[in-house]
Amino acid sequence: MSRSILRATVLAALPLLACASAASAHATLETKQAPADSYHKAVLRVPHGCEGSPTLKVRVQVPDGVSGVKPQPKPEWALQTTIGKLATPYDDGHGKMITEGVTEVSWTGRLLDEHYDEFVMRVKLPNKPGEKLYFKAIQECEKGVHRWIEIPDAGKSADDYKEPAPLLTLTPKQ
Repeated sequence: MSRSILRATVLAALPLLACASAASAHATLETKQAPADSYHKAVLRVPHGCEGSPTLKVRVQVPDGVSGVKPQPKPEWALQTTIGKLATPYDDGHGKMITEGVTEVSWTGRLLDEHYDEFVMRVKLPNKPGEKLYFKAIQECEKGVHRWIEIPDAGKSADDYKEPAPLLTLTPKQ
């Protein structure tokens, strides 16, 4: 391969590598898609702290329509759920309307900037294939905060934002 072709190939790949690097630094969900009307293990991945500062708290807002939230405890982290009025009540399958549920889950502990961790909850997804569910997350650090809450406007993607909300897209039931 000639030197000029190799150089052109490397230069063409640099923007792609920059995007991949930026995206890997975001808080994301391990699984990007899941079947509608199913139980799902949502795994929020936190890849770093706040510019050298350790993470002390991770809060995840439960999207409207998601129910049956059961967070996984973590050793050395305090777990808390916030119960509130649901924007969209749902039938529990036995004729009872559920009007309150878990609206936020938070873990409080310590995660050094140079470490990675995962925060897990089991949820029941709504029966709405094609719907995009944003699990907005707030990462509070000793110094600073990351607000992973940005939802892309029409025609844009998460790559267009500094702190995009972790996204789960619902696929047809299997």
